[in-house]
Amino acid sequence: MLETAIDKEWWRGAVIYQIYPRSYQDSNADGIGDLNGITSRLPYIASLGVDAIWISPFFTSPMDDFGYDVSDYCNVDPMFGSLADFEKLVSAAHYLGLKVMIDLVLSHTSDRHPWFVESRKDQTNHKSDWYVWADAKPDGTVPNNWLSIFGGSSWQWDSRRKQYYLHNFLKSQPDLNFHNPDVQDALLDATRFWLDKGVDGFRLDTINFYFHSESLKDNPALPPEKQSYNTAPSVNPYTYQSHLYDKSQPENLDFLRRFRALLDEYPAAAAVGEVGDDERGLQILADYTSGGDKMHMCYAFDFLGGNAPTPNKVFTAFNALESEAPDAWACWAFSNHDVVRYTSRWQVAPDLQDTANRLHIALLLSMRGSACLYQGEELGLKEAYVPYEDLQDPYGIEFWPDYPGRDGCRTPMVWDSNSTYAGFSEVRPWLPIPEDHMFSAVATAEQNVTSLLNHYRAVLAFRKVHPAMRKGTIEFDRTDGDVLTFVRSYEDDHVFCAFNLSPETREIPFDSSVIKPLDHKLDFYSEVDNDLLRLPAYGVYFGSYKKS
Repeated sequence: MLETAIDKEWWRGAVIYQIYPRSYQDSNADGIGDLNGITSRLPYIASLGVDAIWISPFFTSPMDDFGYDVSDYCNVDPMFGSLADFEKLVSAAHYLGLKVMIDLVLSHTSDRHPWFVESRKDQTNHKSDWYVWADAKPDGTVPNNWLSIFGGSSWQWDSRRKQYYLHNFLKSQPDLNFHNPDVQDALLDATRFWLDKGVDGFRLDTINFYFHSESLKDNPALPPEKQSYNTAPSVNPYTYQSHLYDKSQPENLDFLRRFRALLDEYPAAAAVGEVGDDERGLQILADYTSGGDKMHMCYAFDFLGGNAPTPNKVFTAFNALESEAPDAWACWAFSNHDVVRYTSRWQVAPDLQDTANRLHIALLLSMRGSACLYQGEELGLKEAYVPYEDLQDPYGIEFWPDYPGRDGCRTPMVWDSNSTYAGFSEVRPWLPIPEDHMFSAVATAEQNVTSLLNHYRAVLAFRKVHPAMRKGTIEFDRTDGDVLTFVRSYEDDHVFCAFNLSPETREIPFDSSVIKPLDHKLDFYSEVDNDLLRLPAYGVYFGSYKKS
């Protein structure tokens, strides 16, 4: 076993590799990825140099939302394997020095969960208030104007109770009532179950959706000029509201403290929360991670939107976080299973795409905080086009063709271009594999020392060598124009970082008496000419910085 000493702060500066289990590796020839498939690919993941894996839900589920609709929190869906398979995965990961984080979906369950089956029977059963129920208005209409992420009202009529229940997502995903302490206790028991199975931490889905306002007050309208489309696409009326009352309630802080207290009972358990809020994302992140008694880290949607990072955007995000909570710790991501892959989301000229990809991973891994990488990102995969007849995502089916859903970022991992199904499966996969993805398969990239895959490995290795890049402070220098510069510092390690976030060559003033060349294995090219640093299109420079 590679791991010896326990590092309680392993998560601080960690790089976490996200696995969407349906699409990583099929081990039993049913066209769907599974836990044993993941286990077989762990040596590859370890070779990248990441610190941990995050596995999207594999719990028992009817799969209306592909595992994010849980019907049993303490079991593995047979589609993915068994509890014994999961235990083998954890053991193998730990042997390779990888931490294991799993996706906990606590805000809602499947409508087939035994809790909801009981709750909907009548208004007097012992789980009658485990979910969010409300009477109709006198005219029979919904209790208020709250909207679902998946479109339309977030209220669904139930004829048995003659009441509406709340669902922030699909109508088959009823929201749990966190105002009931018994619900909190049951969810913490499920959390303990997985901690006892050896997991090192959790990614908490939609962490700011746990509590609703008991007043059920209508959300106000959000002026068009303030609307953003990071949490939901522009075709979804969800973006028309300021979500003041249906999520992000202050009562959540006390539950997060209870959650953290449970994690603190274990040697080095940690959690990262997903904050979905276009208006107050960074403030919520700060609230949830400050003080050392709630989340270890959170990630907002600041870099998961349609616009590529700019120097000002990066600085503004960090400045807002610093002003709200100086001790907060962020976890940044550019892609995940819910958004268009950034190689397609951020417009770059085709001849500069590979160069831009190399800059973007260097930027992500240079920013203060932890980072999440999404499977296939290291291969430069672009968003896949999935024809309507092959769509699986209910979100895409609902809003087609204006919003095609999330299937395009969830297509199977490509391992071998010489195999019919890219080495993912022996049979037709649950989603089609794009032909252009085949050219980026792992086996092909492994043979090319200058491939993007090997560049990822080099950047990750560089980050590990420099404690400043993992746990250090960040001090910004240039934040206007196209070039971003800052210094990362930790004890006597100081790294100067410069990024040209444009497709044109840029020059900036450079003090060679303070900044010296830094030995690294990265294929970035720049020129220092007296007092100028010349950065090519999407160029990067790392130097050793002499603190005065």
